[in-house]
Amino acid sequence: MKRLDKYLEEVFLVLTLAAMVILIFAQVVGRYVFDSAPSWTEELARYIHIWQVWIGASYAVRLRAHIRVEAFRNLFSDSIRKVFDTLSILVWFILALFLAVLGTQLVLSSLKNGQTTPAMQLPMWIPFLAIPLGGAGMSIRLLQQLWFIWKTPVRSEGGEAV
Repeated sequence: MKRLDKYLEEVFLVLTLAAMVILIFAQVVGRYVFDSAPSWTEELARYIHIWQVWIGASYAVRLRAHIRVEAFRNLFSDSIRKVFDTLSILVWFILALFLAVLGTQLVLSSLKNGQTTPAMQLPMWIPFLAIPLGGAGMSIRLLQQLWFIWKTPVRSEGGEAV
């Protein structure tokens, strides 16, 4: 389970990046060498990219790689920073949960309507599924960060744990 937690997003992102590069390369070769390229390669690459963005957002939460402004936060002691970090993670968690819930509603609506993609005739709920999965992944990763913040002891001015 620990390996799944550590590598799931990373493996997904690497494999989908390789698939997207192959699809775009095939599109370019088809267009410039054979004067004809299948339209489905471009569409599939687009949907893979959408999945990469949403799963990558979850992965970036795990790595704490999202952009943040820390100038104000760094003016305070470690214990006050924990409070600020907790508040920001809770706000972010609510947003991620909101995306997961509304994304699920979008998927169910698309499933009910039977909407399909133009070139591949793929059910549209499959590309849309990236939204609730990304939101749920971010929610889980944010809860993990919240746990990590409060598990780590606060350091005093002298560097000792309080």
